Amino acid sequence: MARSDSFIIMTDSAGDLPYEFLEKQNVPCVDLTFLFEKAGDSYRNRDLPTKEFYRRVREGEVAKTSAANPEAFTEEFKKALDAGKDILYLGFDSAISTTVNSARIAADDILDDYPGRRILIVDSLCASAGEGLLVVETLKQYDAGKSIDECYEFAMNLKPSIAHRFTVETLTYLQRGGRVSAASAFAGNLLNIKPVLHIDDEGKLIPLAKARGRKKSLEMIADAFGATVVDPENGTIIISQADSIEDAEYLAAMLKERYNATTDMITEIGPVIGSHAGPGTIALFFIAKSRK
Repeated sequence: MARSDSFIIMTDSAGDLPYEFLEKQNVPCVDLTFLFEKAGDSYRNRDLPTKEFYRRVREGEVAKTSAANPEAFTEEFKKALDAGKDILYLGFDSAISTTVNSARIAADDILDDYPGRRILIVDSLCASAGEGLLVVETLKQYDAGKSIDECYEFAMNLKPSIAHRFTVETLTYLQRGGRVSAASAFAGNLLNIKPVLHIDDEGKLIPLAKARGRKKSLEMIADAFGATVVDPENGTIIISQADSIEDAEYLAAMLKERYNATTDMITEIGPVIGSHAGPGTIALFFIAKSRK
């Protein structure tokens, strides 16, 4: 079956899917923004190459992020509605960002001008390519000719099963965001402690374990995959990396060797997510028995 011509799927840039992929799939993407505090220059997520972003961050510049505002959604929503399309928007975790709320405000403001049209909004409770994985899987339903309501229900049912496992190169960026204390960050960096974290059922960032050294943290991520994954050989797997492609490839090879699991996509963590996680972050996303 072909895609329904009555609606489109839309997302935002916090899903860290390649823009080329989204364009090929005809998925509009609303950009979150960031700025470098000292320089004061502001960018959309897509405006600055990730290599340049992480170079500047490694050299000491501090980046601050902003949610997508209602005006950004109004612009994209109107394009689809003017073309006679309903909209299924899969959005960034509301426990982390107000982006989904901006989408709701925009939808409430404009739908009276489009009688009979619909905008369905899914708060993914996912971040980075966890949100991206929800988009990828929902697109498969879309490609199979499922209706907007069927795709919405699919996404709502799938999102509690999207597991996030990630580790960071340094605790400095989590400390800036209030995720760890300054004392813990100092001690952890000094002792080469690498935390393994996840996103829980409420969309909150939760520490799971501590590893001594980078290699051990990646092994712990692979262990968690083996313990909770639904279908290691056939399920969709995405790895995201923040200027750390070698470690991403190392993790993908480990999953293949241990579980015969093939990584479908290795994506870049964009500047908006990277502002909070920092360069060197590695994240694994897969469909699990539960997020725990």
